[in-house]
Amino acid sequence: MNMRAVVMQRGILSVAEVPMPTAGPGEVLVKTLATGICGSDLHTVAHGEKLLASARAVAGIEIFNPNDQIVLGHEICAEIIDYGPQCKRTHAIGTRVISAPFLIRPQPVTLGFGALDTPGGYGQYMVLSEAMLIAVPDHVPSDVATLAEPLAVAIHAVNRGNIDAHAVPIVIGCGPIGLAVIAVLKMRGVSPIIAADFSPTRRATAAKLGADIVVDPRETSPYESWRSAANTADLAAFSRQTPMFPGFAYRPSVVFECVGAPGMIQRVLAEAAPCSKVIVVGLCMEQDSFQPSYAIMKEIDLTFCIAFTITEFNEAFANIASGRLDVTALITGHVGLSAVPDAFVRLADPEKDVKIVIYPQDA
Repeated sequence: MNMRAVVMQRGILSVAEVPMPTAGPGEVLVKTLATGICGSDLHTVAHGEKLLASARAVAGIEIFNPNDQIVLGHEICAEIIDYGPQCKRTHAIGTRVISAPFLIRPQPVTLGFGALDTPGGYGQYMVLSEAMLIAVPDHVPSDVATLAEPLAVAIHAVNRGNIDAHAVPIVIGCGPIGLAVIAVLKMRGVSPIIAADFSPTRRATAAKLGADIVVDPRETSPYESWRSAANTADLAAFSRQTPMFPGFAYRPSVVFECVGAPGMIQRVLAEAAPCSKVIVVGLCMEQDSFQPSYAIMKEIDLTFCIAFTITEFNEAFANIASGRLDVTALITGHVGLSAVPDAFVRLADPEKDVKIVIYPQDA
């Protein structure tokens, strides 16, 4: 039996008829209801060879074979339609579920990068591990449920920052992950939050999601905005001192670099305050460089992060379901399978869309 799916092969997206997957032991067959298009999907299509080379060099793994037909999609909400062998059948057939994008197998599979036997959410059907399923309450729309994955990435980034209660964060880049970081910071009561982006549309969305100070970096430096917001007379209570900058009376600075473009790290190191924490969340696929002396003289903590833990994924969805994280403003469009290639073009323009969700059952 076949299904329709958007397949990627050698960086080209097309709609094709492909075999339906089969649920193995401990797995369920699901009908895909909604799938978010992730920034990493855009990177995979545009920079697939560089992504593969990085994973090969760093971890010694092959994420996918570029010659194969790959079905992307790891931000998913689906409906259980059948169980494979050796399942506990914890959830009834017809239950809407989400899952972190992994299959529990002797050789674990990352969904969204597998071949046709383990397709991601750009197909009409998938297989998921029963042990990973989380039921979606009736009041949570399927498209909103897909946001658990990007929100988990944001929670992981904020956790990596280990933010002081008095910190004043700066979010550089208000794409989906930068906006998700803003929402998580707001949920945790961190303020004021400073956000910077060239796009008027994304700046407006940042304000909706909780940014207190939103700037166009062509007109106003986010770091100068930070100085105004973080100035304090209480030097002993708030400021970590450094020999190069004694008497620096400001609340702690945490900068989330959510752009991922060459030169961004150096720009942050040059402009961020002394003793800042810099959390690099943006995935730069090009070779880059920065001048270490800038970070050394300012005693900047530089942290890199990717993905999330299962605990963080569960936390993200629990906060969505409870209403503590209202991130519906992230979703700016919906498409069926046939419009996915055009959606990739739309997402390249920050004035058109932030997050597009696919409804794979639609043409």
